Amino acid sequence: MLEKLPHAVGEALSGLRAGAEKAAFHTVAAEAPPTLRVTSEAFADTAPIPARYTADGDGLSPPLAVAGVPEDAAALVLFVEDPDAPSPHPLVHLIAWNLTPEDQGFPEGTFAGPAGNGARYDLGRNSFLKDGWLPPDPPTGHGPHHYLFQVFALARPAELPASPGRTALLDALRGNVIAKGLLTGTCERP
Repeated sequence: MLEKLPHAVGEALSGLRAGAEKAAFHTVAAEAPPTLRVTSEAFADTAPIPARYTADGDGLSPPLAVAGVPEDAAALVLFVEDPDAPSPHPLVHLIAWNLTPEDQGFPEGTFAGPAGNGARYDLGRNSFLKDGWLPPDPPTGHGPHHYLFQVFALARPAELPASPGRTALLDALRGNVIAKGLLTGTCERP
């Protein structure tokens, strides 16, 4: 959808970005130790996300793995944000909450999105108000976007309404994160 914005508009907005400092990793979970290791067999940390997982390809959620989950973790949350979006807050690409601590591997397409229904997980609303994966789709000419695949280990399961949004998730994370991890993928349309 954003690929349809004229290059000149993307370029004009290139200086407008939400900012990484507004991501959950750096706000509500700032004090949690970064002891979780989040990886993907599809891309390395800070490397480009293959087109297969973006709006330019199939739009599948990428494969992810989590290691180092504390034994006392009650649940995990996967929260994907784009802090480079030209908006006041990072753009939400995925909220997957109350994952069990045993859920440490997620094959491609695990989460519902444009490419299919995925597996059965508690999903929240992305920034396009749909429950599931919103593939990277940066505006043409806006520059590189960084997609923060944040995983949080919780002391107690998140008590959230069905289909929570960003604000409800941030409230549920506050004071509840015992460990966190981050994998960053990039995407850019020249």
